[in-house]
Amino acid sequence: MKLKVGETVNYSGELIVMRDAAQRKLRELIAGSKEIPVYLGGKIVFYAGPAKPPKNFKIGAIGPTTSERMDEFLEMLYDLGVIATIGKGKRSNLAVELCKKYQRVYFISPSGAAAYLSKCVVDAEIVAFNELGPEAIYRIEVKDFPMMVAIDSLGNQIF
Repeated sequence: MKLKVGETVNYSGELIVMRDAAQRKLRELIAGSKEIPVYLGGKIVFYAGPAKPPKNFKIGAIGPTTSERMDEFLEMLYDLGVIATIGKGKRSNLAVELCKKYQRVYFISPSGAAAYLSKCVVDAEIVAFNELGPEAIYRIEVKDFPMMVAIDSLGNQIF
């Protein structure tokens, strides 16, 4: 079944969390013909920077960040096997074209609901670039994580 623009999903499974700083480091490693520290084939990337976790919690507040500034890295992610991205806000025309070219989707998740979204996270760990703090690459496991298709694989969009 193909996801259509405007469809909502409560996703349960793994997400890879990263923002522009981590993607920039990945691009540098690839340009230097070095191995990247995380396998992205078949993964969904969530553009976010989690807050420091409170005591006895796996993760702090975690909400989507603006996606358009990530567009310069999108083709790299798709070439690495990423199947979808999640963030907030509209994407550039380049991102729309890449969604069509690679048959991928872009989801949005509720903005301003970072505390609520953190309750969907059942496990979290830093998997690369620990030195980047909240911009490190995380692997999180989520349950009933709310999102909506903002750009579908045909390039249709809600914006």
